[in-house]
Amino acid sequence: MSTTVEKWPTFMSKLTRQQEIAERTMSFSFEKPAGWTFKAGQFIDMTLLDPSETDAEGNKRGFSIASAPHEATLMVATRMRDTAFKRILHSMSLGNSVKIEGPFGNLTLHNNVERAAVLLAGGIGITPFRSIVFSAAKAKLPQRIFLFFSNRRPEDASFLQELQQLEQENANYKLIATMTKMEKSNKAWTGETGEINKELLSRYLTDAKSPIYYIAGPPKMVKSLHEMLSKMGVDDDDIRTEEFTGY
Repeated sequence: MSTTVEKWPTFMSKLTRQQEIAERTMSFSFEKPAGWTFKAGQFIDMTLLDPSETDAEGNKRGFSIASAPHEATLMVATRMRDTAFKRILHSMSLGNSVKIEGPFGNLTLHNNVERAAVLLAGGIGITPFRSIVFSAAKAKLPQRIFLFFSNRRPEDASFLQELQQLEQENANYKLIATMTKMEKSNKAWTGETGEINKELLSRYLTDAKSPIYYIAGPPKMVKSLHEMLSKMGVDDDDIRTEEFTGY
């Protein structure tokens, strides 16, 4: 009996823009090939081509796609740790290429628009959710979407301003940003403080209809929030997670 190996789309893509979007956090935009599509919330694998240095972590990384499918370029974002991969990526000249494979993953919005979506993001875990909320606004989905976004300080919160502005475009979308270390911030903050917890969720989800929960962020946070939701009686089938390691 013969077996077939599924081959993912692979293409070379040129860097078109890089931008600092929070302290020690960069976004990188690449050309998107004609006809290549993905679903909001998916990720890609990116490989550096003949880098001048490498380390034990190798030349390939997985990145959630931060851009929405309708946007002109393919954008990823990452914390800038001191690794060979990220040093090369940061120093890359516009017009240079990387190899991209994908898309992969199923952290995508459920189809039943009657059920609310509750997105719980920690730090750079915001990337797949940025794609989802901008895609939902573009499609004018009637779905209620609640985005809880936890950071230490406003300085660390990637895409914060545009996520706030999106509320003006989509009445069905609500952003609840919260800061856990405001004593270390130099910015003013009038929003929520403290970690995402049961009390914070209950204050904002009073009219959320049979929600499905999505969690993305560092493994420790994902595990903690998953356990919290389970103790709140949320069925495991209604919890979807993605861990961001090494960021």
